[in-house]
Amino acid sequence: MKKLTTFFIFLGIVNLLFAQKEFTVSGYIEDANSREKLIESNVFDLKSSQGTVANNYGFFSLTLPQDSVTLRFSYTGYQTREFKILLNKDIRMDVRLSPSVQLREVEIVGSKVERIEQETQMSRVVVPIEQIKKIPALLGEVDVLKTLQLLPGVQSGGEGQNGLYVRGGSPDQNLILLDGVPVYNVSHLLGFFSVFNADAINNVTLIKGGFPARYGGRLSSVIDINMKEGNLQGFHGEGSIGLISSKLTLEGPIWKEKASFIVSARRTYIDLILKPLISATQNTSTQKTSLSLYFYDLNAKVNYKINDSHRIFLSAYTGKDVLGVSNKTISPTNSSDYDSNTAGTDWGNVTAALRWNFVINKKMFSNTTLTYSQYGFNFLAAAAVQSGKNINSFSAKYVSGIQDWAGKYDFDYIPNPHHYIRAGVGITHHTYNPGAFQFNTQITNVNIDTVISANKTRSVESSIYAEDDIKYGAFRANLGVHASNFAVDGIAYQSVQPRIGLNYLLNNSVAIKGSFTTMTQFINLLTNESLSLPTDLWVPSTAKIKPQQSWQAAAGIAKTIQDEYELSIEAYYKEMRKVISYKEGADFIGTSTNWQDKVTQGNGKAYGLEFFVQKKKGRLTGWVGYTLSWNTRQFADINGGVEYPFKYDRRHDASLVMSYQVSPSISITGTWVYGTGNAISLPQYRYTAGVFNPYTSNPFSTSEVQNIGNKNAFRMNAYHRMDVGIEFFKKKKRWERKFVVGFYNLYNRRNPYYIYSAVDFTAAGVGTSVYKQVSLFPIIPSIAYSFKF
Repeated sequence: MKKLTTFFIFLGIVNLLFAQKEFTVSGYIEDANSREKLIESNVFDLKSSQGTVANNYGFFSLTLPQDSVTLRFSYTGYQTREFKILLNKDIRMDVRLSPSVQLREVEIVGSKVERIEQETQMSRVVVPIEQIKKIPALLGEVDVLKTLQLLPGVQSGGEGQNGLYVRGGSPDQNLILLDGVPVYNVSHLLGFFSVFNADAINNVTLIKGGFPARYGGRLSSVIDINMKEGNLQGFHGEGSIGLISSKLTLEGPIWKEKASFIVSARRTYIDLILKPLISATQNTSTQKTSLSLYFYDLNAKVNYKINDSHRIFLSAYTGKDVLGVSNKTISPTNSSDYDSNTAGTDWGNVTAALRWNFVINKKMFSNTTLTYSQYGFNFLAAAAVQSGKNINSFSAKYVSGIQDWAGKYDFDYIPNPHHYIRAGVGITHHTYNPGAFQFNTQITNVNIDTVISANKTRSVESSIYAEDDIKYGAFRANLGVHASNFAVDGIAYQSVQPRIGLNYLLNNSVAIKGSFTTMTQFINLLTNESLSLPTDLWVPSTAKIKPQQSWQAAAGIAKTIQDEYELSIEAYYKEMRKVISYKEGADFIGTSTNWQDKVTQGNGKAYGLEFFVQKKKGRLTGWVGYTLSWNTRQFADINGGVEYPFKYDRRHDASLVMSYQVSPSISITGTWVYGTGNAISLPQYRYTAGVFNPYTSNPFSTSEVQNIGNKNAFRMNAYHRMDVGIEFFKKKKRWERKFVVGFYNLYNRRNPYYIYSAVDFTAAGVGTSVYKQVSLFPIIPSIAYSFKF
């Protein structure tokens, strides 16, 4: 044994003596004009054919044998740069890429030059912000989430809604991050617009499966959104004026090359437009009516470069919807006497993140983040009557919400081009407010103030993860594990979630990919599964309500064709356990501390096939996506325990997105979508039954009885729609302007929004029971003006 040990020590010494020395090139990749970090840009050595990708903060590290190397730095929409270097020592270099001067070409999906078949991860799409801004939208409002709905495997909740149902999941199963902070309500105006202002955003990434170990806490998807950091070189701005809202973004250096800021604001002005109309038609000397109807967003970020190794970022977001109406009637005989009533609601988010980037050494990068997230909903109804000296009033207020404080530490370690190791820990303190009613009554000189509140609940969620992206010849793998603990009300749940992603490059041209992931979700959204209502409540897992769990397996192929087209085909199968739903007949708003009695838990299943082909270069760009899928739910307390189609089970879902650059100043973008109609429950038959009650004056009566049958046994009509936008662009030396004319639902398709039961009568007075379809949006034109300076 001693001789064997000596032999291995000898081999190690020989290996060290004859091994070729290695050195590391590291630094940041930035936009040459703004110094904005180019997330996931590509670095490649032409001589050794080794490369790497910059992380989410623009940092890269590439270790190569001692030699002369030719490094190519590339990023979609930017000019490629090459550097010939004699690598005989460690080199620190920050590389700046200039935007491409080509004919305003925009790559549709994917911000990396790295081919799709070379990516280890599957079920992942990066959507450039410039492409999001080009896609026509309802009333001309650019919407990040509605663009994601155009991708295979992602479905909308209904006409005009921005809810995302990813591979059979529910909206609460999407982890939506803004600068690493969870956003709990992403909807404005009941889901018709999202809270994300595209002018403030740098990067959007959607992950549908094959989740890396660094993400956790949700079952179905991750939407990772990064805000811009602010221009370090000069003062710039951009904005737009649309039919219902206007936006303005300002950015620039606080200290050139060291510190910068960005502020972006958006507000609708429907209330400002309606105010004079209401005043002219409703208000008189004795009648006063006012309306509040608007939403706003405010994004802000500051970054400070301490030195080459340390950077600090502080970002924040706040947004709110306000909807209210008040009416006051003044006595014509005594102006001090009045009768008034008020009703209104508001809801919104506040998020903040403090981030510290630390380049520990040439191969290690760390990020420490402290975050805050809060979502709140308020409803108020009030009435008052004053007659002489007597005042009688009543008010009722309902509030609910969720609040998080969190901390997270992550580090990247890149020992060589064959390994990219990530690891980290995190902890989050949740506070849930399921709902509280406050009643106030004043009768003459007597005042009664009462609060009825469901108890607040607090929980602590902690996690740790590690993953390694491995390259070995034609084989690549991402192996990782995510472990979490959830403590609430004296109990604790633990979960260990393995993650595997595989890629084998066949003949250096076709990638065969596979993945297997397990996920656990500890918080739940009580929702009606139709509209994105502000009354939806976030609640924790408890001793009675178990954590949601899922596993998903996927396999597919990916290939780049003629350097212009990317093709991917993926099949997936997912099972979900302990998914949550309201019991049949349960209400949504309530103060009962036993909200757990209103819900039930069951299982879900989703599987399907996704086809995606995209053209990424040239004057004509775009994609075609198609999804064939099945999606079911099963609860012991719903539908008699029998499995039924989920409301958003869609057999077929297709999208076509095309953008054509007619000239340097004119482009046309169009989208067409098709989807199988939503599943709905309708009575299968009804009849009139006799009722005998001897304790009434009329003991014999009749009552209509109807039988619903199986849940979601019927389908609405298929949904399809075409949108078109025409962009007129003009650029001067320091000024850009753009007019966009759009048409939502171009051929005026009457798509189903909901179906209701009614009775049609003939001329003879004979009634027939019928079902009628309600459609929401006809063809809607829009116009917007935007500018940059």
